[in-house]
Formats: sequence, structure tokens, C-alpha cells
Amino acid sequence: MSYTEESIRKIVEAQRSFFRTGETLPVKWRIAQLKKLKAAVIAHADEFEKALAQDLGRSQVEAYLCDVGPIITEINEIIGGLRRWARPEIHFSGLMCFPSIITKVYKMPYGVSLVISPFNFPILLTIGVVAAAMCGGNTVVIKSSSKSAACTAVLKKFFAELFPPQYVTLIDGGHDVADMCLAQRWDKIFYTGSPAVGKHVLAEAAKNLTPVALELGGETGNWCVVRKDADLKDAARKIAFFKLTNAGQICININQIAVAEEVAEAFIAELKAALVNQIGEHAETNEEYPRLITDAAYEKCAKLAGEYKERIVFGGNGVKETLKYAPTIIYPVDINEPIVQHELFCPLLPIVPYKDAEADLLMDVIAEREHPLAMYLFTKDIKWAKRVMQTQQFGGGCINEVCIHMMVKGVPFNGTGHSGMGAYHGEWGFREFTHPQTVLRGSTWFNLPLREHPYGGKAGELKMKLLRLFER
Repeated sequence: MSYTEESIRKIVEAQRSFFRTGETLPVKWRIAQLKKLKAAVIAHADEFEKALAQDLGRSQVEAYLCDVGPIITEINEIIGGLRRWARPEIHFSGLMCFPSIITKVYKMPYGVSLVISPFNFPILLTIGVVAAAMCGGNTVVIKSSSKSAACTAVLKKFFAELFPPQYVTLIDGGHDVADMCLAQRWDKIFYTGSPAVGKHVLAEAAKNLTPVALELGGETGNWCVVRKDADLKDAARKIAFFKLTNAGQICININQIAVAEEVAEAFIAELKAALVNQIGEHAETNEEYPRLITDAAYEKCAKLAGEYKERIVFGGNGVKETLKYAPTIIYPVDINEPIVQHELFCPLLPIVPYKDAEADLLMDVIAEREHPLAMYLFTKDIKWAKRVMQTQQFGGGCINEVCIHMMVKGVPFNGTGHSGMGAYHGEWGFREFTHPQTVLRGSTWFNLPLREHPYGGKAGELKMKLLRLFER
């Protein structure tokens, strides 16, 4: 289907009219729709897995582990908690408001929302965000990525069969269609992608003062720090798994590793062994290993690897026809080199040596750069690790682990600054897609003239005494 600004405007208008009927407001109705969504995800799991294989070369296990399974878990959490989250809060209004003693805070949906989803986890980061919008009582227009064409086609059919377009609908197309979407007046926008495009989304949303949530990758990338006292074998095993996942095309993936120079050689040996053990010596020919999303992504990765070819100590090979590029370790890399000054989003892995005694200076340098979406520390010095995690600014992270903070129920996910704004998952997603609306119930009896004129003379003196008393 070919879209125009006029056709998209009509879609938005239809959703706004539907929202104003109030049909999305009852919590019971929302839960029914979420149950319907969950059942459909389970029923279409095979289609999603095949589409992920077509777009990204994902194996069935990786597709389920990273996209399909987490959606089911997320929807289960929402269904289980929605009645509690949506319950109005009741507050005592205080003596200053007497005799109006009851105030309620209602959790109201924003209305018509736009969800712009990325190519790297096209199923999870579409349906997962849509579920959050639905649980808040919103209608949803989805603009999915044109890069993951197979997944977009499956999702478009999926939503068209599941919900009426005035409630949830998917729009496909390229950047021109995305800009036509952003030109509309929305009540809420949720964008997942790069900081550069995030700035554009914010600028367009500002024209209508539309509230925005951004889930971004972080401009200078996510750091992993390996101290000299770390369990090197354990760290290497976990890092290898994570860097192999989706060929490094993950917003929370490790962009670069800072390794204490005292153990750098030993760590690299363990990392090489872990990569070979998990994927073989030639990942680029392994059917289980994912591919890069486009020719342009492959060329960018290969070109950057070529610039550092003299320092490649593992990998450095690719197959252009299949868009697969092997996990590639580059060592040594200075902390100020260009390759560690931006997000890579590919299987290249620069390693920056540092003196373990200067770990705090290393963290100071990282803190001066744009806030990452994730931070990973490997060390036995848990006191130091806790202090770092409580003083650095980043989205989320792990001590002696990678990525699985994303799997914890009840906790928020997102970044800050160049790695995002807002948060979602579970109740945090409900909060992101609702506005807390305060309503005081007034009384027509026993209303005192405390707030009314006159403010002078004896009446004013009495009112001041009462005000000071009530405001203690």
C-alpha cells in the first residue's frame, strides 16, 4: 500500500474518534485485548521465527529466546498487574482543603500513540511496546522498519487480522513514510533507534508538544570493564555469547571492553576460546550465526575492520553474499581512538587496555562521554562495582553478568540522555503510556471563608493564624 500524508491523517483521525468513544478505558476490556494478543503471538510464533531467519539469519532458538519468548513473559506480567496499576490512588486532601477531604489520582491514557520500531528486534520491540500502549488504554499506530521487510510483512498481517485499524494498525514504508507519520498530531510517541534519528523525532514532536519516550543505543557505546581480579573464563564465556547474539546488532550490547593490562593477554585467549567453543572457528560460515541487516551495514563493518586490520587478533572475515561478518577482536585500542567514540552495532569488539590501579580514572573518562544504555563490570571487588554502578549514569547493567537484567520482572528499562528518555517494561510501561490525573471532590457543606477576601483587619489576622496552623 502507498501512503500519503492525507491517508495517514485519516488513520489518526479514525483512531482518535475510536478513543473518544471510551471503549479502551475499562481495564477488563484492556485485559481481554492483551489476552487476545498473547494467544496470537503463541499461534504465530513459527511465522515470526521464519521471518527473523529471513531478515537477520536468526536460528529458531535465538529467535524464540530473544524475540518471541520475552513478549509472552511481558504480556503475562502486564495481565497479572494491570488491575492493581490502574486503580485510582486515594489521598487525604489536607486541612487546607477542608471540607473537601478526598482527592483521587486517575491513571489516564494519553490517547492516540505512535510506535516507531527498529529492525534489530523487530518482533519484540514492536509487540512489546504495543502491549505497553494497550495496557495504558491507548490506540496504536505502528511504523515498523523497512529494513526488516519480512518481519514487517508478517506483523502487518498479524495486527490486521487481530485488531480493527481504528484500535491498532501497522504502517510500512521507508523514511519518507516515517516523516509523514511524524507530521501528524499524536498524543504520545515511542521511538526505538539511533540517537541521531531520536533528535529528529523529538524536533518533530516538539511542534505539537507531544510527549515522547526514546529508547536509544547510546552515542559512544556501552562499556564492559574487566578488572584484573575478574574470573576471566566466566567473563569471556558470557561476553562471547552476548557479542554473537544478533551479530552484535543490539542496543544494549557491549561496544568495547576495557581490560586491565595485567590480564589482557590471558583474557583475550579466554575470549577466543569461548568464541570458538560456541560458534566455531569460522562464524561467518556457520548457519546458526546471524547476518547483518543490509549490504550497507555489512560494508560499514568490513570497512571499519579494514582500518584496524593490523590489530585484528581474531576474526576479521566475512561473506558478502550472506552478509555474515565474523566476531572480530581488535587489540590494543586507545581509549581516545574513533572506533570507541561511537556505537558500532556490529560484531567488531575493540579492547582497550588500562592499568588496574587506574580503574577510577577509566570510569571518569567514561563518565565524561555520552551516557550509555548499558554498563557491564567483571570483578571480585563488589564494593567497588556497587560504587561505580551507583555513581555512573547509564540505562541499566550487570555486575559479573551480561544483558539478563532485561529479563527481570518489575524493573524499568531505558537510558538517559543520548541513550534515551522514559522507561518501560511491566508497570513502567503502563506509567509511560498513562498520565496521572489529579481530581479533588469538593463539598457543598461547611465551606469556610478562609481563602476568601477580606484579607485585612482582624479577619486577615485570624486567617493568617489559621493558615500557619494548617501548614505546619
